[in-house]
Amino acid sequence: MNSDLKNSGKLRVGLVTKEWPPQVYGGAGVHVVQLSQALRKQPNIEVDVHCFGGERSDAFGYETPAAFEKSNAALQALATDLVIADQLGAVDVIHSHTWYANFAGFTANLIHGIPHIVSAHSLEPLRPWKAEQLGGGYRISSWAEQSAYEAAQAIIAVSDGMRADVLNAYPNIDPAKVVTIRNGVDVSSFAPNSDTQVLKKHGIEGRYAIFVGRITRQKGLAHLLRAWKKVSPEYGLVLAAGSPDEPGIGKEVSDLIAELQATRKNIWWIKEMAPHDELTALLTNADLFLCPSIYEPLGIVNLEAMGCETAVLGSRVGGIPEVVAHNETGRLVEYDAKNVEKFESDFTTQIEDLMSNPKLLSEMGKAGRVRAEKHFGWDEVAKQTIELYESVLNK
Repeated sequence: MNSDLKNSGKLRVGLVTKEWPPQVYGGAGVHVVQLSQALRKQPNIEVDVHCFGGERSDAFGYETPAAFEKSNAALQALATDLVIADQLGAVDVIHSHTWYANFAGFTANLIHGIPHIVSAHSLEPLRPWKAEQLGGGYRISSWAEQSAYEAAQAIIAVSDGMRADVLNAYPNIDPAKVVTIRNGVDVSSFAPNSDTQVLKKHGIEGRYAIFVGRITRQKGLAHLLRAWKKVSPEYGLVLAAGSPDEPGIGKEVSDLIAELQATRKNIWWIKEMAPHDELTALLTNADLFLCPSIYEPLGIVNLEAMGCETAVLGSRVGGIPEVVAHNETGRLVEYDAKNVEKFESDFTTQIEDLMSNPKLLSEMGKAGRVRAEKHFGWDEVAKQTIELYESVLNK
């Protein structure tokens, strides 16, 4: 990639991310890809993407330094961040995504004096289960995130709920530097796709609800599977779920799915990431999209389902209520960590009620697409983001 752009007259942005195609496995990765595309459509903006995963033609890619290849995952991330930080000297503003990349922006700001902006997609203090995945590295990831947030020139919260969480988790942060810019969705890409070939491919028959997401405690899949035990067997369930964070949650989910499949023929588990056209077809042909998350800063996947005209049943946590309009584009269920049995029971009740009313689901699905188009377009996200870049540079 051409790096000699310092005198081009354009605002040069360095996006720093762990995830970049083809290694995109979560909402933050989707966000970075679509944000980069939206920024590049704006006049006088140059975007350099610096990512993990090794050399590639469409971004500056970095391998984990050889001496750290067998280290704890958190140490690997920090070692990679130091290499990235050394290469960020030519940009005008650094914009990092997730703790994996925040330390690169933090360090580059110290070395080069370049403003650093953080996007808050999730917060380590609110994800204690990550200790199962990272071990002692969770203390490192928490330290890296806090250091980057407190030193950043600005923080973008992807929802008002996330903004409140940032200020609660890190009380030393000046509230004035935390700005809400919600995630977007590409409604031209996530649009109704009634192709039924993917249903035939996986043997899916009859009406069904669908879950799409990684197997992690955050996404609440185990709660959904326990709730589904009491759902009428006439309704099917498609689970597009893979990449467990750690063996414990992987086994728990696998056992719960096996228990359901032992008595029902209409439980389909798709473990591999579906190609885009297949995913939109799975979403479109579903009666209902299920999002039982116990922690969700915004929930891009809900926007993707709405783009495909599918009603959403989600938990009332984080930024989900800012996406899903209750009783208009779907419904929301209260989550209480102290009473998960009630959460699961209420989820069962709402599934039964919604699935028994196809006409209502269709109306909610159409309303969801209208809402996604009107309030979550990427062009507006890009413009608000550029305005923040410029405000930081002009201070």
